[in-house]
Amino acid sequence: MASDPTPPAEAANTAIDSVSVLSEDSRRRMYTFIRRARRAVTRDEAAASVGISRKLAAFHLDKLVDAGLLRARYETPGGIRKVGRRPKVYEPTDGQITVSIPDRRHELLADLLVDAVLSEGADETAAQAAMRTAEKRGRQMGEAVRDETRPGRLGPERGLTACERLLDRFGYEPVRETPTQLRLRNCPFHPMAAKAPDLVCGMNRAFLSGYLNGLEVSGVEAVLAPEPGECCVRLCPSDTERDDEMAQDH
Repeated sequence: MASDPTPPAEAANTAIDSVSVLSEDSRRRMYTFIRRARRAVTRDEAAASVGISRKLAAFHLDKLVDAGLLRARYETPGGIRKVGRRPKVYEPTDGQITVSIPDRRHELLADLLVDAVLSEGADETAAQAAMRTAEKRGRQMGEAVRDETRPGRLGPERGLTACERLLDRFGYEPVRETPTQLRLRNCPFHPMAAKAPDLVCGMNRAFLSGYLNGLEVSGVEAVLAPEPGECCVRLCPSDTERDDEMAQDH
């Protein structure tokens, strides 16, 4: 899986900033005009599209560039080189704006399902392929983080601390209930999980189990523990860890 160059929390903040920039009417209309033009647009053209001065248009265009919605460069329209300074032109970036509060990760779920369909074996059902794909993706992510951070041996407490970063990045809103248990306040796959709980919650558990395995966290497991309005999965002490704790208590 390709690494995400921008952490989701940071990306969410960027998206909110972008939406805020587009709240101004002239700015939003110029942005729409430039996107529909399908070519680089000059300041004069952008100003004329909304009926404002070139100077005011430049101010709004610079705001759109700062927000990452447009990119600017100098170019002679039509490719004809003329004497003097080339005009500044603007064109849309490739980025998409998605804002969801609380955070949703439908693109991850869709990606996993596509991989499952493309890799489904003759001896497995579609649901089995989905679980396998989710576990594999989580494991690969855990292995990548372990290779990068080299955390050494990870018991329950240190392991959950290492997991919290991923869980927070993907919108799970983790809450440490005890030193060895994480409750996940948000389901990043809602409302799909409500529509197909067996499939989506099963994939969610498989994904988080794979991550624990890839990160080599001992004494912790991902278990299904549905609660209204929360994620269906919790990270809890494994059966072996619980047995050890009970033995120590006695």
